[in-house]
Amino acid sequence: MGGDLGPELPIRGALGALEKKQNLEIILLGPEERLKSQVAEIFGNGSPFLQRLHIEHAPETIGMDESPVEAVRRKKNATIMVGFDLVRHKKADGVISAGNSGATMAAAIRKLGRLKGVSRPGIASFFPTLKKPVMIMDIGANVDCRPKHLLQFAVMASSCSSILNTIDNPTIGLLSIGEEAGKGNALVKETHEILRAGSLNFYGNVEGRDVYKGDVDVIICDGFVGNVALKVSEGLADAAGQMLRAEITKTWRAKIGYLLIKKAFARFKQRVDYSEYGGAPLLGINGTGIICHGTSDALALENAVFVAADMIENKVNAAITQALTAYNA
Repeated sequence: MGGDLGPELPIRGALGALEKKQNLEIILLGPEERLKSQVAEIFGNGSPFLQRLHIEHAPETIGMDESPVEAVRRKKNATIMVGFDLVRHKKADGVISAGNSGATMAAAIRKLGRLKGVSRPGIASFFPTLKKPVMIMDIGANVDCRPKHLLQFAVMASSCSSILNTIDNPTIGLLSIGEEAGKGNALVKETHEILRAGSLNFYGNVEGRDVYKGDVDVIICDGFVGNVALKVSEGLADAAGQMLRAEITKTWRAKIGYLLIKKAFARFKQRVDYSEYGGAPLLGINGTGIICHGTSDALALENAVFVAADMIENKVNAAITQALTAYNA
């Protein structure tokens, strides 16, 4: 039921994932009769993959404008609460939501708790770069952080990136206003000293203009800065696309030129499209949760399923716990 366009697109995304990955079973969360009707309307009885698509009745939803903490306390039968309850009782392995991200985080902590050694779970997201995707954490869960929180983000994101991107000993950058160690606010300066003295593969400070160069594998920041970076990036990509379309339609020469490089534009769009990266993993919860953009289309939700499956199959949480234990030791 999550997202601006649910439940049709989540259903289509679920079926797309089932078609491509044979060892999956997916549970749709929401009002049972409505979901049954929607599934029948979209697919009828014509898909052989429907036998691996199940429905769990969850009559309540949490709106995007509701207070996350109050909503998860008050709405026991909300879709996100029912989902993490299934994980808690070993009836599901992970949860994917394109709804209220704050409520998703609150429900995950309430139902599953934190991994051992984690003070604050956070949200990690992949950004496209000139070289390879970079994982940025945190992108909105924790707007006020202390150095120990950023250190834990670094350990968690490094472990996750190592597995999902198959990178040996990922390089870690700290988002700041300058490359020099002395640049930044008190949080960044103290975190820099801790990371520099530790055993992680610390690259140093990374400026905003360097995020898309791809020189590092992981970038760490507090949730306030990370969310601003995310929204600025999304806004820039959208604005650039609109400006480009406006310029192309101005003259017949531009239109002819576009036809000649149309395939290149399509490849570029795919490279920067958030749909290709699925969702953002919740790292630090004692289970698997994926947060998707509210405007996620079927492809984005399909890819989010694959991200969740990769995390579960490759035991990302076990790797994070082991890494935190080893670092603390």
